[in-house]
Amino acid sequence: MKHILLIGAGRSTKSLVDYLTKHAEDSDWTMTVCDRDLSLAQKRASGSSRIEAINLDITNDDSRRGAIAKADIVISMLPAHMHVPVAKDCVEMKKHMVTASYVSKEMEALDEAAKEAGVVLMNEIGVDPGIDHLSAMKVLDEIRDKGGEMKIFESFTGGLVAPESDDNPWGYKFSWNPRNVVLAGAGGAVKFIQEGKYKYIPHHQLFRRTEFIEIPEYGRFEGYANRDSLKYRSVYGLENIPTIFRGTLRRPGFCRAWDVFVKLGMTDDSYQLEGVSEMTHRSFINTFLAYNENDSVELKLMHYLQIPQDSELMEKLEWLGIFDNTPVGLDEATPAQVLQKILEKKWAMKPEDKDMIVMWHKFGFSLNGEDKMIESHMVRKGKNAEDTAMAETVGLPVGIATRMILQEIITTPGVHIPITKEIYEPILAELAEEGITFTEREVPYKGY
Repeated sequence: MKHILLIGAGRSTKSLVDYLTKHAEDSDWTMTVCDRDLSLAQKRASGSSRIEAINLDITNDDSRRGAIAKADIVISMLPAHMHVPVAKDCVEMKKHMVTASYVSKEMEALDEAAKEAGVVLMNEIGVDPGIDHLSAMKVLDEIRDKGGEMKIFESFTGGLVAPESDDNPWGYKFSWNPRNVVLAGAGGAVKFIQEGKYKYIPHHQLFRRTEFIEIPEYGRFEGYANRDSLKYRSVYGLENIPTIFRGTLRRPGFCRAWDVFVKLGMTDDSYQLEGVSEMTHRSFINTFLAYNENDSVELKLMHYLQIPQDSELMEKLEWLGIFDNTPVGLDEATPAQVLQKILEKKWAMKPEDKDMIVMWHKFGFSLNGEDKMIESHMVRKGKNAEDTAMAETVGLPVGIATRMILQEIITTPGVHIPITKEIYEPILAELAEEGITFTEREVPYKGY
């Protein structure tokens, strides 16, 4: 009998636990779900005698190591910066580990030790990163197997609200960690390459450099650049590709409005504000505007950012209640934390709301002297605010990878992301059985 330890029981774990529970009997495994919030762990663990819930403080070395020692494989659904201590314990105790987060330099440094220990450390196996790797590598390998030479690769993913639940002018609600949304693009200049030219976008310009994407049956989206696209040249075997670009999808108009917060400095998480306990939404935004005893906050904002009075931007901001005298409701916070608190009041999903994951790839390549282009997309809707598409598209790949490691389908030790045929073929096949599929179509070739 194998034992699975799941560390972290947040909103992305429901589908994961459901999947592992479904396979518990026939695969003969048990599972422990742990979280510092015991009630949350108990909520996830209810419904199966093979699952127990425990309270665990991951920062307590003895408690963490004791829980890991009892497991055959560990799934870490912690915040990204907390994975490495868990991974080090797993290598030392020869336990496999799965996580949906990006590979950090500290995680990458464990590769040789993991190989020596015979341990699989599988990373980036959620939705983005995760399903994007699986689906992109399938098409890239097919193109290369035919002798094609890649010229353009673009990939965009968005966690959005489904059209039937879209009832606000932003076209957006939180279906995952709100903090990650508020801090998007704040990690330094975004990097990519276009037509052989290196391009960099600083954070203060990120949401003004967007492109529009049409997805059949779902209409128009806008995408902004995401992180460092350049590192995927070597990851995907595209070292000589002239254009590679990865980004995030939103509905049209979102980025232009979000840029207001960026330009004002409201997404800054590097310092603490004074007087937060007395702050209202209106006084918060006024904090970032020049003093003028005669002009209103609205007028100062429009003058400062040159926003026309009849602009849709003002409609979006007014709908958020950003100009209201509503107390923020925090005692101390950074600007980003105050903004997140305000947004959570209006962007929270109602119980019956459905979210939607949208993923889109573009492959431009030359084959037999002819330029060709393939577009591939996947759209997945959730059932409600609890059974979300976000939880499903993160949790299912994690669960499938966990099962494949336990069943010794994935055996190569070391630090991995899911880019080999050994990994992506069976996971994509099982995702298809769950209804998560990609539609591919050939379109006229368009360069830049």
